[in-house]
Amino acid sequence: MISLNWVGDYIDIKDQDAHELATKITKAGINIESVVTHQIKGLVIGEVEHVEDHPDSDHLHVCKVNIGKEKLQIVCGAHNVREGIKVIVATVGTILPGDFEIKESKIRGVDSCGMMCALFELGLEEKTDETYAKGIAELDPEAPVGEDPLVYLGLDDTLYDLDIHKHRNNDCYYHIGFAYEIACILNRKVTLPSLEYKTIKEKIQDHFKLEVTTPKCSYYMAREVRNVHIGESPDFIKRRLLAAGMRPINNVVDISNYVMLEFGNPLHFFDKDKLGDRIVVRDAKDKEEVTTLDGKVRVLDSSDIVITDGEKIVCIAGVMGGENTEVDENTKNILIESAIFDPVSIRYTSRKLELPSEASIRYGKGLNYEYTEMASRRACHLLEKYAGAEVLEGYVLIDHEDHSEKKLSFQPEDVDSILGITISEEDMKHELERLDFPYTLKNGTFIVTIPRRRLDIDANVNDIAEEIGRLYGYNNLVSSLPNIPIRRGEYIGDVKYRKIVSKRLRSLGLNEVKTYTLVSPEMAEKFSYEDKKCVVLPNPMSVDKSVVRKSILPSFMNVYEYNKARGVKDVSIYEIAKTYDSSYNEVSKIAGLMTGDYAFNDWRGNQEIDFYVVKGIVENVLDYMGYEKRYSFVRSHCSDLHPGVQASIVLDGKTIGIIGKVHPNITKNNVFVFEMDLNSLFGRTNKLKYKEAFKYPSIQKDMAYIIDKNIDVSEIIKTIQKTANKTLQEVSVFDVYEGDKIDASKKSVAFNLVFNGVDRTLTDEEVMESFNKIIDKVVSTHHAELRDK
Repeated sequence: MISLNWVGDYIDIKDQDAHELATKITKAGINIESVVTHQIKGLVIGEVEHVEDHPDSDHLHVCKVNIGKEKLQIVCGAHNVREGIKVIVATVGTILPGDFEIKESKIRGVDSCGMMCALFELGLEEKTDETYAKGIAELDPEAPVGEDPLVYLGLDDTLYDLDIHKHRNNDCYYHIGFAYEIACILNRKVTLPSLEYKTIKEKIQDHFKLEVTTPKCSYYMAREVRNVHIGESPDFIKRRLLAAGMRPINNVVDISNYVMLEFGNPLHFFDKDKLGDRIVVRDAKDKEEVTTLDGKVRVLDSSDIVITDGEKIVCIAGVMGGENTEVDENTKNILIESAIFDPVSIRYTSRKLELPSEASIRYGKGLNYEYTEMASRRACHLLEKYAGAEVLEGYVLIDHEDHSEKKLSFQPEDVDSILGITISEEDMKHELERLDFPYTLKNGTFIVTIPRRRLDIDANVNDIAEEIGRLYGYNNLVSSLPNIPIRRGEYIGDVKYRKIVSKRLRSLGLNEVKTYTLVSPEMAEKFSYEDKKCVVLPNPMSVDKSVVRKSILPSFMNVYEYNKARGVKDVSIYEIAKTYDSSYNEVSKIAGLMTGDYAFNDWRGNQEIDFYVVKGIVENVLDYMGYEKRYSFVRSHCSDLHPGVQASIVLDGKTIGIIGKVHPNITKNNVFVFEMDLNSLFGRTNKLKYKEAFKYPSIQKDMAYIIDKNIDVSEIIKTIQKTANKTLQEVSVFDVYEGDKIDASKKSVAFNLVFNGVDRTLTDEEVMESFNKIIDKVVSTHHAELRDK
């Protein structure tokens, strides 16, 4: 809440209508949620002339109250009602906050014609256990009976309820900061309050020591005053605190709150005699305890900041003071703390301890050291004036703040390009002057100094453009179509390749699934074909979700078992997800699982999924990604795959994944899986190279060899490709036989070779010449036997 009466101390706004001014401020970017005027019709000052107990209650009282024009009978339950006090009376027909209307009524059979009010019932202070316990409001004995109590108390103020954007700094959380906001809107100047005071000859440095051992305190200033007189605050201070929703306590405590609401800088007053001659600011220790001003014991940890006397804690920095140094009615000497603490730490401590306060909100938004120092002097001024304090000369200071000026240079075109309109140099100069931002203009370039009170503005042209734009008026922005270069929208990076691969796998008949990244320790060790260790969570929610997986395949076995239990025999699934290892490497992987039938045909029969179907899908994806003839399949040794039906996927000489049949020890069914490192496929696009179809007929030749079982067929294919000339276009395996007709240690493999000429029809003679060379080379290299020679 911002009081206009209070703001009027710093800027002349007597000629402004409160509602019209609120509209101007809102248009300039500070949203005023509501304009609150403390005017309640039907309130009068009354004097309690007679009090007697209610005949049918042990806590109610029947009172005779003189309100000037008449005397009312009011039944009241407040514990502090008594004869002779002046009170605030809500007469019949008065509507209090919350749309609560006062009506004539009978309370346990006794007529009651009005209500004696507490301040919280009038919306003048927050309702708490403490304010409720105070009972009805008691006015000064001199209060004139029959007059408006809000006018008498000076509470007929107009307040602005601000809805401040989270990115706006706390310059609008205090009255001087808000005065600067009004000043730039009305193009007027702000007058700061007096900071003058006299000092005694004694210096604080002679008998007080300050030590800061935590980097979370960048600025700490201490001043000392003596011989203060604790008493009532001046009426204007009490009225303004009430208008801001804070309860007056005494002149010393009220001055601390008053300065905070004025300069936006929280202060803390220590009873100097209880504190001693030393302050040490440090990080709290784990499990360290302190009793705060509310009488509760708080348990701290090392993330909190504390103020100590060198031994015991006397304050939780930025949040709440300690009970052991509280200012009370016997306090005579005060140490004034004005400091800057780490905002993140203050916010964390406030939330953790459930101690939100006006001070912690402001500390949590950050403070500037100029106002921190000025707030300290302002407190001395007010304590000298209204508490009779004697101020010691000097101060003790620890200062690690950056004192360099925030400056930036820009040209008018820079602002125009951001706002999308053209603002003249003269208009920019005018707006900077309204903002009270010092500047120079030389050769068409502005050099601007940003005041420290505006911590929300950084030294970049974007922030300056926003300030100029909002004061120039968003309503002056001209509607126009954007003038920006157009570029084709497309996915980039990781997302691009995920989309490409995912689309391709779906077109090949696989369905996408999503599984948990967290798995059990047992699952994490399955399919360990890479030399990687898993990350184990220090505090998992459950054992089955305690390890960050390094492979997707273990999760697929759960999906397979789930479908199998529900009678689903044909499963073809894939997933693209990130995996992690103990070295914090993050790898995107493509994984698939297939079992059952792949294709369905009632006439010719279904095609059952086998190793070669899955291998063909992997090859199709790699070819589609542009890696044709750059990959191969090499024998591998994964313990969770069938030892004779598995292979490593090798791309450009680097192993990027694995393919194979799940080991019979895990499942008796024919379940095939594959997994590849998607990161290894980055850098290529899915653009395919096309070449003209052959115009001339091809010639096909078949050959079959009996070879040792331990020879990889891929090695024979490589030999064929190296031996043949350019007319050989394709080599493929069309049959593999192992059985009674050949030796048990042998296998028969049949190949189909396709020859074609680019510019002519090949003759049988030249094809046979190449074909015979291939036969001889395979026989000699691999000790193979040509069948049906």
